[in-house]
Amino acid sequence: MMKIIVSPDSFKGSLNAETVAETICSTIKQVHPTFNVTALPVADGGEGTLESLVKATNGHFIHTTAQNPLQQNIETYYGVLGLEQRYMIEMAKVSGLPLIHQHERNPLLTTTYGTGELIRHALDQGARDFIIGIGGSATNDGGLGMLRALGMKFYDAMQHEITVPRDLHLLSSIDDRAFDTRIAECHFTIACDVDNPFVGPNGASAVFGPQKGATEEMVKQLDANLTHFADVIAASGRIKLHTVAGAGAAGGLGGAFLAFFPATLQSGIDVVLDAIHFDDIISDVDMVITGEGKSDIQTLAGKAAMGILKRAKKHDVRTILLSAIIEDRKELAQHFSEIYAIVEGDVTATMSLNHPVEHLSNKVREIMEIFKGE
Repeated sequence: MMKIIVSPDSFKGSLNAETVAETICSTIKQVHPTFNVTALPVADGGEGTLESLVKATNGHFIHTTAQNPLQQNIETYYGVLGLEQRYMIEMAKVSGLPLIHQHERNPLLTTTYGTGELIRHALDQGARDFIIGIGGSATNDGGLGMLRALGMKFYDAMQHEITVPRDLHLLSSIDDRAFDTRIAECHFTIACDVDNPFVGPNGASAVFGPQKGATEEMVKQLDANLTHFADVIAASGRIKLHTVAGAGAAGGLGGAFLAFFPATLQSGIDVVLDAIHFDDIISDVDMVITGEGKSDIQTLAGKAAMGILKRAKKHDVRTILLSAIIEDRKELAQHFSEIYAIVEGDVTATMSLNHPVEHLSNKVREIMEIFKGE
């Protein structure tokens, strides 16, 4: 009896990962009722990671109130993973770009204060082992807001408190006397899939600032402010963040974790796969099916499908890539056992988007027919 694990990411703009996995599994069972098929949808540290991990580990959510990027109170939540008491916070749920309207986007004013509030709330629940997903931020504050929510104070030369990234060029001193002492008892695994430094032409402000509402002039101001912030942090005896890979993630939030927390940055998909003990799960399977909305050369740079492939190869498990759209087929075919696209032949991208479950199921049925002779 063939044993198959189905671990896709979401088909963005079309189907979430859970629906993709369930559709693939149910179709396989229709064609091969005796196959042992398990759905294990995943995410790569970005949108949907929290839900994916909580479900995969039979965990639960904790609901609370915290500030959105514009300091307005909103209802939000984080998760507890299974029985291991690992706490997962997805910063986009409270400090993310989708939480504010496009005309409100202003990274000189938006802050990560709400992310700090969620950490504090989790600490109150007894959390000491954290996973923090830092994709999708609306902020470029270098973690200023998060640190403030946890008790740190930032002052200018006149001892006026600095509360927004617009004023970071005035920063004179950092007062960490009231910084939450429980932080030192914790470990933070930061799911981070970018290696951008804190500042400079490839830094947080230059690369990600425009999508958060920054004009060309604002980008220069933000970069100068974060440079000064990094200077003050280094002068206080902490890490020199300026050129550290990953420090620029989420508008410099990655740097704040490296400078002030017991934290390590790790690939998002590796964080997810470690958390669900993926290596143990696939040690005795015959096949893994993974996929995403669009696969191309970027898939090989560390997206969910590539992370799954690397784990599967360790156990010599046949790995099929099934995505809605596939580009760079030649390069992808060198890595995966087989690759299949929904959008090919008579199926157009529009048809797939309009009836995604139907066309996904049809493609799975077509693939599974191949295995009737095996």
